[in-house]
Amino acid sequence: MSTGDVAVRVKDVGHHFGEAGETQYVRALADTSLDVRRGELLCLIGPSGCGKSTLLNVIGGLMEPTSGSVEVSGKPLRGPRPNEIAFVFQENALFPWNTVDENIRLGMLFQGVAKAEHETRARRSLEAVGLADFAHHYPSQLSGGMRQRAALARALALQTGILLMDEPFGALDEQTRMILGEDLSVLLSQTEKTIVFVTHSLGEAVFLADRVAVFSARPGTIKKIIKVDEPHPRNPEFVTSEKFTALRNELYALLHDEIRKAVTEPAAARNGNSGAR
Repeated sequence: MSTGDVAVRVKDVGHHFGEAGETQYVRALADTSLDVRRGELLCLIGPSGCGKSTLLNVIGGLMEPTSGSVEVSGKPLRGPRPNEIAFVFQENALFPWNTVDENIRLGMLFQGVAKAEHETRARRSLEAVGLADFAHHYPSQLSGGMRQRAALARALALQTGILLMDEPFGALDEQTRMILGEDLSVLLSQTEKTIVFVTHSLGEAVFLADRVAVFSARPGTIKKIIKVDEPHPRNPEFVTSEKFTALRNELYALLHDEIRKAVTEPAAARNGNSGAR
């Protein structure tokens, strides 16, 4: 892959928490390398504690890796880049005392967007997620799915090329997740944003991703990358297709043993720390 096609390049990234020999030492990531292509949606999936969210935080510049490096748009990453990278987390993190519109404007204010652009950006981002009629509602007046749409609108208003999403639909019911997934697929086809999406759902990963990076048990590293050869926007009929079923089954087979390791192996063995108990 040429440098111009790569939005994010992860090179031999490893990360641990604490110091070797300490009881609380955790080796989260080991020698992970990955290229994220411009305009793709890449899903990260793996057992709990395998370092998916750690890697997402490293890519976002919120955490410095213990080893290895990250490049964004061909330049070494030294910290957060709010003009290039936006986040959507599992918890929507909306300010309850502000309206949806005000929450979106606050995001732009923190980014340093000129106030003259706030109204137009806020309106367009709300239209993109189907919340144009709820701009002046408070988060408490919205359903869980609508609050996540509002959080996505706030990220879209920042107009970054890269969007990092850490289980953004994880707290929602299955039906709402399905609809939001369809909407995200449409959004990707319209905006060509680069999205890295952490999930625990096999079906969500297959439905959304252009590629799925499957992680091993901790210390996490990429076991295999699966390509999902299906254009965006994804149709609901894709979920009932033989292709979808085959890809989901492949993911399950790859993850089964890793999940078993994460559940049954002692933490000390997985951390490479014989002194931990």
